[in-house]
Amino acid sequence: MPQPNEPYSNDEEVLGVVRSFESCELPPADFNHREHLLVALCYLLRLSDAEALARLRSGIGRYVAAHGINPSLYHETITVFWMRRVRAYLVREGAGRGLADLVNGLAAESGSSRLIFDYYSRELIDSERARREWVEPDLGPLDF
Repeated sequence: MPQPNEPYSNDEEVLGVVRSFESCELPPADFNHREHLLVALCYLLRLSDAEALARLRSGIGRYVAAHGINPSLYHETITVFWMRRVRAYLVREGAGRGLADLVNGLAAESGSSRLIFDYYSRELIDSERARREWVEPDLGPLDF
C-alpha cells in the first residue's frame, strides 16, 4: 500500500486495500479517509447505491468489532454523504478510466474529510440524530 498521499500505482494495489479491509487485516492506522473513499468507490462500481451502502455499513461494523473500536463512532450522515459524493464523482468521471486512476482522482478531489463542513455545521454533524440517521445539510443543499 502506498504511503499517505502517494498515488496508487495499479488496480491490484487498490483491490488489496479492499480485501484487507474486508478481512479486517488492514491496521486502523492505515484506514483513513482516503481508504474509506477507496472502499466506497469499489463497492459503488459493482453494486447498487443501496447495496453498496449496506455492504459498507456491515463492513465497518465487522472492522470496528475486530479492532476493538467503539461502534458508536459510526456516523450514518457522514457515511451517506461520502457515498453520495463518490457516486457523483463516478457518474462524472468514471467512464473509461482504470480503477487506480479513479481512486487517485477521487483522492485528489475529495481527499479532505473537512469538505463535509461546506454543507454541515459542526453542531448538526455532531448531533446524535445525524449519527443515527441521514439528515439533510443545514448550510446549503448538496451540489453534487
